[in-house]
Amino acid sequence: MSGEAAADGPARVIVVDDQTVVREGLVLLLGLLPGIEVAGAAASGEEALRLVAGERPDVVLMDLRMPRMDGVEATRRIRAEHPGTQVVVLTTYSDDESVFAALRAGARGYLTKDARADEIAQAIASVRRGEAQFDPAVQRRLVEAVTRGRPQDDDLPDGLTPREAEVLRLIAQGGSNSEIARALYITEATVKTHINKLFAKAGVRDRAQAVTYAFRHGLATMPSAPPRG
Repeated sequence: MSGEAAADGPARVIVVDDQTVVREGLVLLLGLLPGIEVAGAAASGEEALRLVAGERPDVVLMDLRMPRMDGVEATRRIRAEHPGTQVVVLTTYSDDESVFAALRAGARGYLTKDARADEIAQAIASVRRGEAQFDPAVQRRLVEAVTRGRPQDDDLPDGLTPREAEVLRLIAQGGSNSEIARALYITEATVKTHINKLFAKAGVRDRAQAVTYAFRHGLATMPSAPPRG
């Protein structure tokens, strides 16, 4: 069954970790869980890409810190080349930089390596259904980051809503509609609706004018790196 197939059979999973003991332990653990079929294991990002191309799994359990091609780049490549395969990050690191880099790359789940077997199984099932699944500590970090960065209604010009302001900020950072949809966990159709509404409210005709508007009203800052898919 490929990643594009119906989700009514076992979830086919590939494990990616450069540490042999961790990789083999995960393979053994997953093999004991109902509803999961281990399709293979890889020790590097490059190996993961080859394995995903051949096996077309439903889900990849991805380590982040690996030599040569790290988990973030491997995730980005997998999501770009094999959109039917979802990625759950399983790592020791839960700092903001690691979390947001993985999410920008397209990961739909993020767990730390102290996750229980049932939490891993739940994350695999969730992302296979197209949902997101995060470790509770990571979830708190995301909520705090959004709360810190989200403007209030009273601070916004021309009647923009907070979500429209978020979309405008991502446009100013160079995000495409698909990248914005992934960043905000909404559909591209919803992104287009927000863009049409904010363009009308702001009185702008295109993305270039929208970027100028965003900077003029303090709704965007020069990014260190644009959002990437």
